Amino acid sequence: MCRSARRRVDVVVLVAALALAVWVTVGLWRNPDGRAVTVNSSDQALFEWLLAFGAHALTHGDNPLYTYLLNVPDGVNLAVNTSITVYAAVFAPLTYLIGPPATFLVILTLNLAATAVAWYWLLSRHLVGDPVAAAVGGLFIGFAPGMVSHANAHLNWTAGWLVPLLVWRTFALREPDRPDPTPGRPGSVWRRLRWLRNGVLLGVLVAVAFSIAAEGLFFTALAVGVFLTVWALHPARRAEARAALPTFVRGLAVTASTAGILLGYPLWLHFAGPQRFHGTGFDPVIHAEDIAAFGAYPQRSLAGLVGWDTTLAPNPTEENSFFGVPLLLLAVACFGLLWRYADRAHRATLTAIGVTALVFTVLSWGPRAKLDGTYTDVPLPFALLGQFPVINAALPSRLALVVAPLVGLLLAGAVALLRARPGSRSRVAWWVAYAVALLPLLPTPLLTREREPVPTFITAGTWQRYVPPGGVLTPVPLTVDVTPDGQRWQAYALAHRQGEFALPAGFFLGPGGPDGRGRIGPVPRTFDTLLMQAAQYGAVPIVTDGTRRLVRDDLRYWRVDVVVLADRVHGAKFPVDADVLLRTTTALLGPPERVDDVWLWRVAGA
Repeated sequence: MCRSARRRVDVVVLVAALALAVWVTVGLWRNPDGRAVTVNSSDQALFEWLLAFGAHALTHGDNPLYTYLLNVPDGVNLAVNTSITVYAAVFAPLTYLIGPPATFLVILTLNLAATAVAWYWLLSRHLVGDPVAAAVGGLFIGFAPGMVSHANAHLNWTAGWLVPLLVWRTFALREPDRPDPTPGRPGSVWRRLRWLRNGVLLGVLVAVAFSIAAEGLFFTALAVGVFLTVWALHPARRAEARAALPTFVRGLAVTASTAGILLGYPLWLHFAGPQRFHGTGFDPVIHAEDIAAFGAYPQRSLAGLVGWDTTLAPNPTEENSFFGVPLLLLAVACFGLLWRYADRAHRATLTAIGVTALVFTVLSWGPRAKLDGTYTDVPLPFALLGQFPVINAALPSRLALVVAPLVGLLLAGAVALLRARPGSRSRVAWWVAYAVALLPLLPTPLLTREREPVPTFITAGTWQRYVPPGGVLTPVPLTVDVTPDGQRWQAYALAHRQGEFALPAGFFLGPGGPDGRGRIGPVPRTFDTLLMQAAQYGAVPIVTDGTRRLVRDDLRYWRVDVVVLADRVHGAKFPVDADVLLRTTTALLGPPERVDDVWLWRVAGA
């Protein structure tokens, strides 16, 4: 294909990727400040807070990886959370200009589009060559069911554009040095020592990926490791791999050194800093992929729109496979077609793709097999691997995300082969098969809802009259994953340069779970437990003088200055009755005062 034709395909893919990204997120674009995703509003609140806090930390010289604005008095280690530090820094001007919700939406939309474009670029420039075939593979990977599912507020997992860049730079490590054509010319040594240049570039990219999506970086490293091991051990590639090994190892050492220098402090915080933990509070049995899910259809797709979706995922944000039976059959057929026409060397690559896909499919099933919603007693490899550090912090279901790019590679490779054989009588049948497999997976827009407004008490800055500098404000109920309003309030204050108020709780991962594992939010105390019971069950709990003393102790421990109840309270998992919360808090703290549009209790000196 000539250069101009290739450029036309480039433009078409770019436009298509942006159009699909806007289509998926169109419900939020209707009113970025007034709407939120329906099924994962708590994570959206968290990422909006991370953007606001990161911008605030950058402009005020604070530590972007540890904060005392949450979880008073212990603080939160953001290095063991998904801190998206690079996004927070790069988009800080936009956060201050248009606010965290709109900035969140811009990043989410760009993530989806950039993932498709980055995979298209890698496929068209380095892997399959044919730009039309690359467009099929890139757009499929960018808007695969797992990507659309995680578009429900996960800025880390939708940053799939990092993966093709990591793959590209990893494979570049095997490039041999070139003779220096211009000795003594500035920069010529850098160009000649390609292993040094490639190692530094990959090291920087690893540091960026760690700060945006550490779990995704880990999965990518595992997948590339499995692929390269199988590829290098294949008899057809063994000599080539042995010849490239010294250069590859040198470059990898430079990568490790570069990334180690850039990530020294974050890694120390992650593994040895305060408020660290091992593992997570998520059950790997529950958060594992159902075997039948690979043949099911996702909710946000054309198939889901007509009722072909299932409820096999642990939640709507974790539809990490959901390819549908036709696509599974097509992927196998593509593998067979490519194998038939491949030479011995290319069959090594196909073998590595197949083994990697099989390994991550089985690992995604978790420690125990589950079929069509029914758990079995059949043990699986993850039961053993999940005992190791780092791996025990991963959700096995998400390992299925590795399979989608491998399927995309097969789809693109088969299209390139079919286009290179114009005389094939079976081409029409293949195009029909592609349509049957891919059209049902076309994404539909994310479900969105109207979000509760940030109270005027916050937006007007009235809170500054009631909370001293460095003081603590707590919403009712306390800010946790299922009631995230407080972090949205705090994000607003930080992004609008109103100043700081701290929260006694928050939505974060920290210590305090069983067996030394992590948990979501702080360890509960009396005050937040009673308020959460009232919020969840819609009834005022029994309150005694002893209860009030314990509540005062909690407020004193947290150094709370004011307790605030808005007229509308968002429950991410259940509806919240603000009137019940008003009566409960009044029973605990006495009558409130009305300030702007909130009820307020002054409790300084409790």
